[in-house]
Amino acid sequence: MKPVLTALCLLALIACKTDETLAGYGAADRVWVLAELDGAAFAAKATMQFPEAGKITGDAPCNRYSGAMTAPYPWFEAEDLAVTRMACPDLAAESAFFGALSGMTQSEVSGDTLILTNEAGREMLFKASD
Repeated sequence: MKPVLTALCLLALIACKTDETLAGYGAADRVWVLAELDGAAFAAKATMQFPEAGKITGDAPCNRYSGAMTAPYPWFEAEDLAVTRMACPDLAAESAFFGALSGMTQSEVSGDTLILTNEAGREMLFKASD
C-alpha cells in the first residue's frame, strides 16, 4: 500500500474511535478490583467499571459510586462522583479509596492490570476480576 494511502487509512480509524477515555483503551467490559494502594495490599473490596463512554461506576468498601470519566487516555479524572451514604466497618478503607481515587491523574491498561498514578507518586493497582 502506498504511504499516503496507509496514512489516510490510519487517520480514518483514529477519527472513528468514539471513546478516547480509559474505557476505549481496554478498560471497558471488565470489573476492576483494587489489589494495591500505594504498594500495599488493599484488604477491603473496592471495584471500578466503565459501563459506557464517559461513565465510571463501582463499589467502594461501603458504598456504590458513579460519575463522569471524560479525560482522554492516558489521563484520568473521575468527576462529579455520586456516592451512596451507608455506614459500615470499612469506613476508613472507604475514605482511603476515595482520597486516592480523587487524586489520580494518569492511567495505564495492560492485559488484566489497570494502574492509576499521579505526580506525587501515589498508585492504585487494579486487577480484572475473573
